[in-house]
Amino acid sequence: MIALHARRSAPSVQAWAARHPSKPLIVVLTGTDLYRDIQSDADAQRSLELATHLVVLQDAGLAALPQDLRHKTRVIFQSAPRLKAAVKSDARFKAVMVGHLRGEKDPSTFMRAAQLCNESTIRFELIGDALEETQGDQARDAEAHNPYFRWLGGLPRAITRQRIKRAHVLVNCSLMEGGAHVVLEAVQSGTPVLASRISGNVGMLGVSYAGYFDVGDAASLAALIKRCAAEPSFLAHLQSQCAQRAELFEPAVEKRLVLNLTSSALKVNL
Repeated sequence: MIALHARRSAPSVQAWAARHPSKPLIVVLTGTDLYRDIQSDADAQRSLELATHLVVLQDAGLAALPQDLRHKTRVIFQSAPRLKAAVKSDARFKAVMVGHLRGEKDPSTFMRAAQLCNESTIRFELIGDALEETQGDQARDAEAHNPYFRWLGGLPRAITRQRIKRAHVLVNCSLMEGGAHVVLEAVQSGTPVLASRISGNVGMLGVSYAGYFDVGDAASLAALIKRCAAEPSFLAHLQSQCAQRAELFEPAVEKRLVLNLTSSALKVNL
């Protein structure tokens, strides 16, 4: 059995372990698992104990686990096909944030940064459905009062990837991430990332990455965006750093690691 999410899959995990105690049980951990649920939720903690193998989706995920569980844990980055990088517009600098509007994604920081920039040469695009009414209201208000900010709502994945590809930077403001797929999609599209300095993002982009800002710090994010727009050499540096991580996010690599994991699990438990 392969289960996604220690807490949400807990009933299935427990049922499998009771019925098939000698068979492999792989649990893939999400951000809410690593950075919230396993700290206090008994069902999530029980899933960790019952699992024969655990998977985290970025390097820093290991550190969020108790020491005695790390021996049965593997890091497997998610993947996306690599796209040919687009020629970016010289006339307008575009920052895009992708993610359904809810508190954990912190779109309000992106909106506040857009207001702080307030420059005609810098455009902000927010893509995602409003999963929380207050977030949708805030996005509509930001669009009404800022001519350089647009909320596009939810878009099909293929169209979203093209918008990421054509943007100058992808912004991730999240408070909590297990390994944001949109971050690796940006890297695989040739678009540098500006990301909140949280464990999940650092585990994706590396500790020495130059494009971090503190969680909720709209002023720092705005300053980073302005610097990227004004300093081509800094933007190129971020792009180079992202390119160095790109191999981690190749579909062939993810496939190989998943097959290795399942093969190992089956051999151990034959």
